[in-house]
Amino acid sequence: MKSIHIPLVLNIVGICLIIESLFIAIDIPISLIYNDGTLIPLIESFGITMIFGLIIFYITKSKLVKKPSIKESFLIVTFSWLFISLFGTLPYILSSSIPSFIDSFFETVSGFTTTGSSVVNDIEALPKSILFWRSETHWIGGMGIIALVVVLLPYLKVSGHHLFSAEGSFFSNEKTHPRLINVAKRLWGTYILLTLFETLALMLAKMNWFDAICHSFATIATGGFSTKNSSIAEYSATIQYIITLFMFLSGMNFILHISILNGKFKRILKNEEWRMYVIIVVGVTLILTFSNFDFYNNIEHSFRQSLFQVVSIITATGFISENYELWPQFSILITFLIMFVGACVGSTGGGIKIARHIILIKSFKIQFQKLLHPNAITPIRYNKKIISEKGLNSISSFIIIYFLTFIFGSFVMMATGLDVKSASSSVITTLGGIGPGLGLVGPVNNFADISAIGKGYLSFNMILGRLEIISVLSLFTRNFYKV
Repeated sequence: MKSIHIPLVLNIVGICLIIESLFIAIDIPISLIYNDGTLIPLIESFGITMIFGLIIFYITKSKLVKKPSIKESFLIVTFSWLFISLFGTLPYILSSSIPSFIDSFFETVSGFTTTGSSVVNDIEALPKSILFWRSETHWIGGMGIIALVVVLLPYLKVSGHHLFSAEGSFFSNEKTHPRLINVAKRLWGTYILLTLFETLALMLAKMNWFDAICHSFATIATGGFSTKNSSIAEYSATIQYIITLFMFLSGMNFILHISILNGKFKRILKNEEWRMYVIIVVGVTLILTFSNFDFYNNIEHSFRQSLFQVVSIITATGFISENYELWPQFSILITFLIMFVGACVGSTGGGIKIARHIILIKSFKIQFQKLLHPNAITPIRYNKKIISEKGLNSISSFIIIYFLTFIFGSFVMMATGLDVKSASSSVITTLGGIGPGLGLVGPVNNFADISAIGKGYLSFNMILGRLEIISVLSLFTRNFYKV
């Protein structure tokens, strides 16, 4: 453990808690506006989180080093997500909105990891300020609080270039600027801009300001927490199309959004992942539209519901506009399969990510070519760049570990008493950050009836998926702690 600088790890955890407390403070005026009886619990939550954050920050401040190592980065991102989730339970517990610790922890982890799975049976009964906090956890976790910390680190004379790759969600081979601080600022600027645009669009579509902000937080973060029990089902077709559009945009690589703002439109069309993203969304939507036509008996309705659910699932947002378990069996199978696809690298979406699928398919293609031409040297190219053998091994290993984690988790959840369909879908939907699954955790149900052990495991599964598995699992290896 001598090679790991614990004070640096704790210092950044302290910063995360301070930032989290400021977001909790935003809920205080919401409580005053609606007079929902949560003022004191929110003040207590803010105070406790801020005090702990300041204590940890100041105790470790004098012991900082210049930059975190890879090992320290893995510890930082894992412990940051764990601690903000633990302290994020305070508004739920102290306000008695979700009095059970394991339930509030599950809900908080689901929020920060932008999974969208819930244990709340009557969402509309929650106080407005708690609903707002619930949506905020999405928005904070969507960009990744680590991305915000990276902005602050240079002012503390600490480099944070390892934190992006360790956090996982914004790793990209495409560099937008040599200085990471500028990248982080541009990402946050784009994130805020998209949130404002969607909020305005939803309000113009006659959604009230509170619901518009909450749904924008959940959409741009690809989270899926709604303020309504029926999610998006009760809203107009216009609102459903608006949310579909912004879910799609949020499933894109945010580096491409920056390219759009810089007027580099050709860069988007040349991006292989973006092209495949469009092909998958359009292709699967058309398949489901025709498969579901007899169910709806209306082509526009079938198209809209199919499009909404395809985009919601592929981007791992998890909003519901229809109970897709009532669809034809073929449609349900397709819906389950696209849970394994994932959004684009560098998006707020979860899952395996489309880029990995593309590279793996190209690898398979070359292996078949070598059977016919054993001496041929054919490099794997992605966006005109050659993928090294090390990179290919890393991608292959990730996908194998992803599926092994899914299989192992399915057995764990079956051991808690779930049937095969409910167990497997609960694992893939939490690992991929999707939200609703099938069976007992389907679109019209939730995770409330899962056992405490099951909720604990799925909470771990959500963090595992959010941090793209490797950075978390590495902490459990013996080599990690060797000097």
